[in-house]
Amino acid sequence: MRLNIAIDGPAGAGKSTIAKAVASALGILYLDTGAMYRAMALKALRNGICPSDPASVLPLLEGTEIFARNIEGTQHTYLDGEDVSEGIRTQEVAQAASDISAIPAVRMKLAEAQRNVARENDVVMDGREIGSYVLPETPYKFYITASLPTRAGRRLRELQDRGQGEGRSLELIEQEIAQRDYNDAHRAFAPLVQLPEAILVDTTDLTIPEAVEAVLRHLPAGKGGN
Repeated sequence: MRLNIAIDGPAGAGKSTIAKAVASALGILYLDTGAMYRAMALKALRNGICPSDPASVLPLLEGTEIFARNIEGTQHTYLDGEDVSEGIRTQEVAQAASDISAIPAVRMKLAEAQRNVARENDVVMDGREIGSYVLPETPYKFYITASLPTRAGRRLRELQDRGQGEGRSLELIEQEIAQRDYNDAHRAFAPLVQLPEAILVDTTDLTIPEAVEAVLRHLPAGKGGN
């Protein structure tokens, strides 16, 4: 039986960083599902399509191929054969991903691709609805969160580290994250939700190693590489 670990939570909570570290500690695959939605959003933006308009987005789905590949420990995300790993990390694409992910057909297409990965691999996945929709049968579910100011500060530092922080204020980023939180939690199909059975990890006052340990202590030892 595959070891599938679901890590959910809002933007900027540290999900991806923690999920990568957990996967590394266990010696298993890490899949950033949010990157797949960002890739779909990037395609819509490149084609001048409003990412929140289902009638315009749906025709794009059939001819779109999105997959992830682990290269030297780093996930690379491919859109129609192009490595878009850097191009999807802008705030514009992040907001568009929140919009496009609300379209049920988009979620169904990408969720099935994610389940295929989980069937074939021991894997840690992070996203918004991994435990509730993508991998509902896994017993290993976590909800990672942090205060809104903490998450906004992290996102600003992340953008600055990438050279994308010019003209971005902490207040603006806080507003954008709050809006994304609302969108993710209120979409009709597969919304962001903290499941009762999911273990809560609040990273507001935790270091990354402390947060990783908080997850690992709830997982079986020695299953990596099965």
